[in-house]
Amino acid sequence: MPWLQLRINTTRELAPRFEFALAKSGAMAVTLEDNADHPIFEPALGETPLWQETRITGLFEADIDTELTLSTVMQKAGVAEAQSHWHILEDKDWEREWMSHYAPIQCGDKFWICPSWTAPPDASAVNLMLDPGLAFGTGTHPTTFLCLQWLAQQNLTGITAIDYGCGSGILGIAALLLGAHSVIGTDIDPQAVLATQENVRRNTLDAQRFPVYFPEKCPQQACDLILANILAGPLVELAPTLSKLLKVGGKLCLSGVLKTQQTALLDAYSPWLEIENISEKEEWICITGQRR
Repeated sequence: MPWLQLRINTTRELAPRFEFALAKSGAMAVTLEDNADHPIFEPALGETPLWQETRITGLFEADIDTELTLSTVMQKAGVAEAQSHWHILEDKDWEREWMSHYAPIQCGDKFWICPSWTAPPDASAVNLMLDPGLAFGTGTHPTTFLCLQWLAQQNLTGITAIDYGCGSGILGIAALLLGAHSVIGTDIDPQAVLATQENVRRNTLDAQRFPVYFPEKCPQQACDLILANILAGPLVELAPTLSKLLKVGGKLCLSGVLKTQQTALLDAYSPWLEIENISEKEEWICITGQRR
């Protein structure tokens, strides 16, 4: 069965009113998007930002009265007029549609990230089989790719590591497959904990080699490597914590950082870290260094 989408071009100020109106007018789902290519990369803590030019879309069943529904939306929003359009949305198997756009990613000469539903391109390589579920981390985002590319170049044999903000577990699992002895994972998101545990099983790794904790329960033992692909703001705040968890001579890999945020990260970690490399992909960077 096809669906109908009502798209409304509006402003930051009016978007919440339209969101409420669409929900109260029978929309099955409501989506807000940037309507002017002004991305918001890192909102402040506790902030739910919107774009100045916002497109808001309501999803409706196809048999509704479009004129009456639009009139109801406008009335409930308290707006006399707005630029709006109805669109037909073809019904699809959306899970399979998403899967069709996710292909294996080569991160090193013999290291691949592979969707769990595809065969690895190189069976003799180190192949990380991944299903991210609802957690961040597929290897497609520049920050994750930069971290994986760096990991593939390291000698990780026998080391211990912490995957701080583990998401899907992709970085910690990569470290294990590339030779690490054990990894501790931590994340504030319950979905990330579940996704990491499932991906550890998917790669036939012993769960005891990659226990996952919420931050308040995470063991405070120093390790040889810390991987932290989160956001610049939290990384700055975590500089003393992460540095304390890293052995002298241990390595730190930081990402989730825009090039414009580089100075803030370097200033935060310079008391503890000797910077070794800053790699870049698109507008994102990955900072690596060694604990003094």
